[in-house]
Amino acid sequence: MSSFRHQSPDDSMPQTSPPLSTILPPLICGTATFNNQYNPDPYALPTTAIVHEALSLGVRAFDTSPYYGPAEDLLGAALNTSFVRDNFPRRDYFLLTKVGRISGDEFDYSASWVRHSVQRSLERLHTKYLDVVYCHDVEFVSPEEVLTAVMELRKIRDESGLLRYVGISGYPVTTLCELAEMILQKTGEPLDAVMSYANFTLQNTRLASVALSRLEAAGVSVVPNASVLGMGLLRRKGVPIGARGDFHPSPKELRAAIQAASDWCDRQTIKDRRIEKVAIRWALENWMREGASVGSSGDPASGIPWQRENIEKYGGARLGVSVMGVSNTEELHETMRVWRSILDGLEGGEKTAIDSGRGTDDRTWSLQRQEDVNVLATGIRKVLGKWVDYTWASPDPGFVNKRSAPDVPAPLPTPAASPDGLLKQTLTRVGSDLKSVPQI
Repeated sequence: MSSFRHQSPDDSMPQTSPPLSTILPPLICGTATFNNQYNPDPYALPTTAIVHEALSLGVRAFDTSPYYGPAEDLLGAALNTSFVRDNFPRRDYFLLTKVGRISGDEFDYSASWVRHSVQRSLERLHTKYLDVVYCHDVEFVSPEEVLTAVMELRKIRDESGLLRYVGISGYPVTTLCELAEMILQKTGEPLDAVMSYANFTLQNTRLASVALSRLEAAGVSVVPNASVLGMGLLRRKGVPIGARGDFHPSPKELRAAIQAASDWCDRQTIKDRRIEKVAIRWALENWMREGASVGSSGDPASGIPWQRENIEKYGGARLGVSVMGVSNTEELHETMRVWRSILDGLEGGEKTAIDSGRGTDDRTWSLQRQEDVNVLATGIRKVLGKWVDYTWASPDPGFVNKRSAPDVPAPLPTPAASPDGLLKQTLTRVGSDLKSVPQI
């Protein structure tokens, strides 16, 4: 795994960077909701209150992107306050952002744009360094472009210390695996993180069934699972409609199946049976276990007051990492209640419950809730039938990157759109073309 030492541009930044899996918090606050894709007016959201309350509740990591509209600016404004500066030193929380995606149909993975994007994120977030930088939605560009961007990010890391860890993110898990393997083969260094979204949910678990073993074999340190509701698909009221209208790529037949599953939940007698409540708890709890081999042992936000925790201190092991986005403080409090209840139900969770002041009754309730959620989850997946593990194409067939030069190779084919053989041929071509690339 990546382990390096560099000269820090900021005395408050740790001088030694250990494997990401030993320090990244397993619960990350996502800010894709600070965007008009999910909300009609992100500026009307209580974003500063969300960030401040998250920190007060023990959340120690925030994920964002330049692609998420004003999200970086809103997060940076919330962090650039006396409340945060006086109570939460920069070294005590993690900032994760991305490069490469500019708009829905515009991507730039060039070295010059990567450097520009990193510098812009530093300014927007009012920080002297970034903890993790991903190449955003890698399936939309060629493998050559991804390799160029990863190598440039590592160059920035090694030369200036303006960022600490490098990863990739995207939707098709087969593409993520192929790229992680290619990057390890070509550079001799594994990726620190590979973030997938909407691939470990009640509807689709391909991140575990297809990708987990391959990413682990490729040496990836941490695999965060984002969008446990499938970009808002798994909700009683349907997909979110923001200022951009209906952006969700799911077909109407899948939406109808989700609605049928939601209606089935409503007819059950188990308390807290709304499909989104079941989906959130099921995904967080199961990825916490199934994703442990590519998880982390950072501060788990368990509620034990004012300690820089490490899970191993409490008799546990690495936990699968999840990214959760909220649009108000009520959703934040509900997320934290569910998260801590899951921690209470883990092996050794009784001590965590007692040390945090929640007590053994909360652990008992957690174990019962785990049983209830599993019953509901089994029923939901039965209703979904053939739509279990369905994935939509990303990118859409015929996608053209408006920022690409005419001679830039076509994007990687996605599992939904192309046979695996074609994907292997593409990567074979990449390997041949990149023999002259210097090893890192």
